[in-house]
Amino acid sequence: MKTDLTDTTASKINKALVLGRRAIGTPAIGMVLTLVIVTDEENAYDALKAASDAAHEHPSRTLVVIKRVSRSPRDRTKSRLDAEVRLGADAGTGETIVLRLYGDVVDHAQSVVLPLLLPDAPVVVWWPVNAPLDPAGDPLGALAQRRVTDTYACEEPVRELAARADAYTPGDTDLSWTRITPWRSMLAAALDQVDCEVQAVEVEGEEYNPSCELLAMWLADRLGVPVQRTASSGPGLTAVRMETDCGPVVLDRADGSLANLSIQGQPARAVALKRRETAELIAEELRRLDPDDTYASALRYGVNRLNAPDAPNAPVKGGSGGEAVAVPAPVETAAKAPAKDAAREKTPVKKAAAK
Repeated sequence: MKTDLTDTTASKINKALVLGRRAIGTPAIGMVLTLVIVTDEENAYDALKAASDAAHEHPSRTLVVIKRVSRSPRDRTKSRLDAEVRLGADAGTGETIVLRLYGDVVDHAQSVVLPLLLPDAPVVVWWPVNAPLDPAGDPLGALAQRRVTDTYACEEPVRELAARADAYTPGDTDLSWTRITPWRSMLAAALDQVDCEVQAVEVEGEEYNPSCELLAMWLADRLGVPVQRTASSGPGLTAVRMETDCGPVVLDRADGSLANLSIQGQPARAVALKRRETAELIAEELRRLDPDDTYASALRYGVNRLNAPDAPNAPVKGGSGGEAVAVPAPVETAAKAPAKDAAREKTPVKKAAAK
């Protein structure tokens, strides 16, 4: 069921929701959260499709906020709110409200969204593109327990990571970090199979890919060893090579779907490590709404070291054509490398330090 409302208000939208639920025979609300998507008209369709697919796992009320900026100076002063209410088969397992804001109301989107939030339910705000530099300081972000951005959609991802570190607030996360969850799990499992000390790491992937940078930061932060960034043609992350005192541990994915894991003294094995769709990434982020301390630690560690020009192993600019780009050496020594992080998933640690 779809209802179009022109020049409307939040109270009329709520009334349309109630009447729509009665009309389709589902007066009860079985949704677990409110997902607010802040996007533009161009990216609204893809974002809404990803949210609808994720709603099969997390039934939610989805509010799509589209800020329409008129090019005509005469129309910029005309405030208007148009809404499209979708229920039943048109909204999947939840409810969808597409909000189009015009004129001065664009600067007060939080006043429109606030009356439409589910009562006593978590709020997640997602910016597929054009995220604010300080998500928690944004008026819409201030309403949420979880704020999701995507530095991969930015023109300068590495610089964007620095801005994310400076403005980090518990509850912030990024889909570039979510993309490397399978890599982190696989690397942690690989190190659990050997009783060796990691001495150096190389991360290979597309140049200026934020997921590659975050994985290198995480490994340097958790292992306490130098990490080299090497550029490749992709797609995305292509390989991680860890040098240990027992031989190399290599996770190589050349085609973007199937990876090869090789450990010294063990037969090589193929592991599924495909690149995931946005719907899978959003569904993962909605499973846990508590602060991601591992992400915060890796982000702050890497960016702080990158901003220290006198630090040992300072970063080398460039990286095209396979040049090595060094991630700065860790502040902590191997003996002080942190133990396994149980807050999110297994984290590889140096065996000698763990003992």
